[in-house]
Amino acid sequence: MYMFDKLLESNCYSNNKIIRKAAGNLLEKFYCCEINCTNIDKSVRFAHHARGCTIIAAQICENVVIFQNVTIGSNMRYNKLTGEWENVGTPIICKNVVVADGAKILGPIIIGENTVVAAGSIITKDVPANSIAYGVNQFRIKDTNYDFVFNAAGINPEKIIEANNDLITRFEINER
Repeated sequence: MYMFDKLLESNCYSNNKIIRKAAGNLLEKFYCCEINCTNIDKSVRFAHHARGCTIIAAQICENVVIFQNVTIGSNMRYNKLTGEWENVGTPIICKNVVVADGAKILGPIIIGENTVVAAGSIITKDVPANSIAYGVNQFRIKDTNYDFVFNAAGINPEKIIEANNDLITRFEINER
């Protein structure tokens, strides 16, 4: 088991507060991430060791995949007129959700199951199941014939290298 996995397990599932705090500090030091969830399923996966992530959630359900530089947290505000906090709480991420690079999911909202939150998105409103969330609070129902960003089958790295080489060739031809 890799150090990240051991630290994640200690940080999220240990009953010992001292171990949890120490693991959290080490995750922050070595991986520049903070993970603090009320309830997180053990099947949740973090791409790139959660580098740059701040994950503060009410619940993250099974088979969620979170890429780098993602923020999941609150967007509460204090109302000076009433003396009360508003919009209190953090997101629930339902099962089989993929959260792509740099996405922000903020507030007491629910991201429905089988949804993809696109890279760079800012989401502060509920998103229904089987959607693609993108931009600022935009979503559309996704095509069930495709998985976006992640599939457990993975991709052969040689295919990526080949595609990149083809792109470089196209670029070089256009530069001439």
